[in-house]
Amino acid sequence: MNEISKKENYTNANFEDIKHIDESGIEFWYARELQLVLNYKEWRKFENVINKAKESCKNSDISVLDCFVDVDKSIISGKGRKSIIKDYKLNRYACYLIAQNGDSRKKVIALAQTYFAVQTRKQEISEKEYSMLTEDEKRFYQRNLTRKGNYSLNQTAKNAGVKNFDKFHNAGYKGLYNGETADDIAKRKGLRYREDILDNMGSDELIANLFRISQTEQRLKKDNVQTEKEANKTHYNIGKIVRKAIKEAGRNYA
Repeated sequence: MNEISKKENYTNANFEDIKHIDESGIEFWYARELQLVLNYKEWRKFENVINKAKESCKNSDISVLDCFVDVDKSIISGKGRKSIIKDYKLNRYACYLIAQNGDSRKKVIALAQTYFAVQTRKQEISEKEYSMLTEDEKRFYQRNLTRKGNYSLNQTAKNAGVKNFDKFHNAGYKGLYNGETADDIAKRKGLRYREDILDNMGSDELIANLFRISQTEQRLKKDNVQTEKEANKTHYNIGKIVRKAIKEAGRNYA
């Protein structure tokens, strides 16, 4: 068995080590490699988790074919015989759904849920260390990740033809906050003029926004969006998808 699956002290590096980047610069993971990291010995049982994740993806109105791409792999058996096995190329959201539907008794599952939900860069702290932070420390940490994520999203949006960035970011907020713009959110929170709404969110709300940001950036790249109108529509739709997931989890930020 792969040595990764034997480890007890899991870190985000386990998921970074098996991450791949395609010719378009889009990150992805192979299901067979993720299976070992998540400590599933049998492909049959892991594929059951994948099927549940596919159903969750379908219920979120996201294309299953975009998230779970069928691939065949050639392997050589111990007797030198060549055979073909089934595998999947998974995007970050697919991996997140797999973690959400995985065996919650496995310690690595909790780490996978956090990693695939909130990480836009290689994190410098483990899940255990993160859980020990105070709410203010978590908020500060997530705010820094969100700031970096927004910077990266802005570069991608610019390449997609976006010029009015206020309108672009408001499209995402409207999707996530049920039609509210940044100004509307600020007024609801009772903030002063020019006070940043992201600086006045708890860690959970920041995680939701970070997920919106990272998924929008990936979709702009994957769909090769070239117009400002389409970029704004993409950001709005991703915001709505994240809002739906939050509501199903019993949360609501607007």
